[in-house]
Amino acid sequence: MLPKNYRLKKRSAFNATYKTGKSLHKDGVTLFIGKEKQNNYPTKVGFVVSKKIHKRAVKRNRIKRLMRESYRLLIKEGAISDKYMSIIFVASSKLLGKSFQEVSDAIRKLVYKL
Repeated sequence: MLPKNYRLKKRSAFNATYKTGKSLHKDGVTLFIGKEKQNNYPTKVGFVVSKKIHKRAVKRNRIKRLMRESYRLLIKEGAISDKYMSIIFVASSKLLGKSFQEVSDAIRKLVYKL
């Protein structure tokens, strides 16, 4: 589980990140990038899986858990740069049947593009 200081929680923070217009896409995951930061706080991260992906919350939550865990492992490795205030990972329906390794590879590729 991600520590609290890494979580993006408020709707206004999500909307501000979406409004910047910067995004990357890879293997069913879209990454929205917020403003560049000017303080020493860690980058806040949000994970979004829409109801359009699957109507069952169990399936949506599994995708979010896989994305969170792969991001947590990247933090542990030290592969994350704290250049931006916030980032949001948005899943698409391509992630429904994928394994942890496939999701992790997609997240890793997006993070390295930053």
